[in-house]
Amino acid sequence: MRRLLRTPLWLALFIALAGWATDFGEPVAHIYWNVLYKNWHHQAPQSIVVVNTADIATLGAAGEAQLIDMARQSNPHRLYIDTKLQFGADKSGDARLRDVLGKLGSNAVFVVRPVVDTAFTKSFIIPDASLVHHHPIVVAAWATNFLSYVEHAPYWVDIDGARYPTVSTDLSGVHSGFQSDYYADFSVDPGTIPTISGRDLLDGKVRPDKLSGKSVMLTSFDARDGRTYYFGHGLVNPVAHDIAGAVALERPVNASLTGLAMLSLVFGLLYLGHNAPRKRIKLAIYATVLGALVILPAALRTVGLVATSDSALLLVLLFAGMRIWQKRTRRIQHTSASGLPNMLALSASTLPIGCDVVVAAIARYDEMLATLPRDLRGECSRQIARRISVGCGATEVYHSDGGHFSWTEEARPLDMQLSHLEGLRALFASPLQVGPHTFDTNIHFGLDRNEGVETATRVNSALASANEALANGRAIELFEAHRLAEAPWELSLHARIDEGLRNGDIWLAFQSQWDVASHRICGAEALIRWNHPTRGPIAPNAFILQAERAGRIDALTYWVLDQAITATLAINAKGERFQMSVNLSGQMVDKPDLVRNFAEITARRGVDPGLITVEITETSSMGNRAAAVFNLSQLRQLGFRLSIDDFGTGEASLAYLADLPSDELKLDRRFIARICDSERERAIVASTIGLAHALGQTVVAEGIEDAPTLALLRDMGCDQAQGFYLGRPQPFAVFEREYDANGIRRFGHV
Repeated sequence: MRRLLRTPLWLALFIALAGWATDFGEPVAHIYWNVLYKNWHHQAPQSIVVVNTADIATLGAAGEAQLIDMARQSNPHRLYIDTKLQFGADKSGDARLRDVLGKLGSNAVFVVRPVVDTAFTKSFIIPDASLVHHHPIVVAAWATNFLSYVEHAPYWVDIDGARYPTVSTDLSGVHSGFQSDYYADFSVDPGTIPTISGRDLLDGKVRPDKLSGKSVMLTSFDARDGRTYYFGHGLVNPVAHDIAGAVALERPVNASLTGLAMLSLVFGLLYLGHNAPRKRIKLAIYATVLGALVILPAALRTVGLVATSDSALLLVLLFAGMRIWQKRTRRIQHTSASGLPNMLALSASTLPIGCDVVVAAIARYDEMLATLPRDLRGECSRQIARRISVGCGATEVYHSDGGHFSWTEEARPLDMQLSHLEGLRALFASPLQVGPHTFDTNIHFGLDRNEGVETATRVNSALASANEALANGRAIELFEAHRLAEAPWELSLHARIDEGLRNGDIWLAFQSQWDVASHRICGAEALIRWNHPTRGPIAPNAFILQAERAGRIDALTYWVLDQAITATLAINAKGERFQMSVNLSGQMVDKPDLVRNFAEITARRGVDPGLITVEITETSSMGNRAAAVFNLSQLRQLGFRLSIDDFGTGEASLAYLADLPSDELKLDRRFIARICDSERERAIVASTIGLAHALGQTVVAEGIEDAPTLALLRDMGCDQAQGFYLGRPQPFAVFEREYDANGIRRFGHV
């Protein structure tokens, strides 16, 4: 089931089925039928004539009696009394009306329409037997959609233990069908129904042959009574629904196939199209689907079958949207910023037999790009790819934004392959000319020769070897076969990270930060965790390092920020100000789009940037220090708080404190752990706290494991504290529950 739900077509089907079960697509069906019948209609049957008395305001019982009697005397085939029978105002008129009703022949039928109370509950008031005598009674019992448009009615209605036919069944003479309900034919144009004014009939302006032999519906109702609507025409006289139902019942069949019929048909066609071997066949099948959605329901309606296309249309829209998104995502993933195919495209391909995978790493590539203006950065990558292509004859060179280029080579003997790569390396001895800029280039190769292994594993193997060659200063690094035992895991870790984010194996833990003076939780640090289903918990440092190497750290960081904002908003809604800290990888600090992405995420989520503290590890490797300082300054101007994490462990602690526009200094646990036992460590921590305060910085001590350490830090003037003694990292639900219960408590009771 999980595998099916990962397929766009099956996922769309399950959502469409849910929409069908909950009538989610009913508005779509409403629009379809309304548009269809606004443009497709035919003349109403001329054998049914409506005599409408709604225009006679003061008819009274006597006038009504005269009108009924005149209609009776015109010798109709069937006379339907659909009036309100105005008894009670005039005794002589009442007597006259009773007398006329008693003279009605066997062709007379009394019509009862529903009464709707203030709670929109329908009820029927059956006329007294002394009035209707032996004449049959029919009822109008139309069911409507969510906008009060009539759709269908039952053949029979049970009222107070008696069974009554509905109006349309009596008009048509059809009293049963395949289903308990029948559906009206809204292609009948209500404007063409023969209609005579009651006033004209009373005044003798109507020839007797106009009613003779016809089914005459004598009605005192108009479009405002009942307020039910007719597809394609809006508000009409209720009699129009009954006539449309009678026309529909005259067809050989009248039944609803429900939305499942169209849904099943469209799903079958989409399945065939999705799996069709040729693009032309796919397009033909997809065109058939679109035609079926528009034409088939209307065509079926002409023979009396009702098949709604709302669920099928929802299926098509969902499937099309998912496929477009899937192709767009794949195109983005498989194309680098330079326009060259991304290494993910190579990983997704099937390699021919007898080839090696080569990855080249360009030394100081990021520095080269930083030197170039934005419009020349792609040209730099393309020139490197062209030089590789010239040297090895590769028709396709793949590129990742981290300065790696990959391609496949013919599987020559190892010594020949190594000699070939050395020759290719010699090509890069000449400088690279990009516009007015000249660069010396140094290239290192990673080589994978392990055939029979998945392409992604081979690409990642060569990538790891290229990185090792670059780090160790070697020209070529061969990925040995014995390293494959762990390679499928280590080298495809970035793909597994994506999977972990999708299925919830990767999650955020929150560790509380306490205000030392007020003994109150004032914030938390968001810490990423990974519980792999087979390997169990994975150390954050292990997969974060791999994410940085694989170029996935950006996506992880923005995911963490988004999740942390959700938690921040939830806690701050409780009243007290709550600060959330998130970690920023050193690889991202100098990226041009960092500030824009942070600003976009916080604006979209509607959070105050001042509630987010961005922690920068001082030992992080910054490719461009000036760009990093600029980005951090921009973040601070937007309102984000900046924190120098692990202060005291790097080689340039004071330089960081001087250069970075920070608000907070975080003392590393290695110093905090020894302050109770080492006078030297106490002096370092105390002086650091004093220095930070002098510079207007807040001081956070992490790694607090016991009460004496916390007490000593309080005496030193430390502002905030964090550590296992105060609270372990835990899921947000647990953190929030403990925050609500223990927002203010004594230290040491975790």
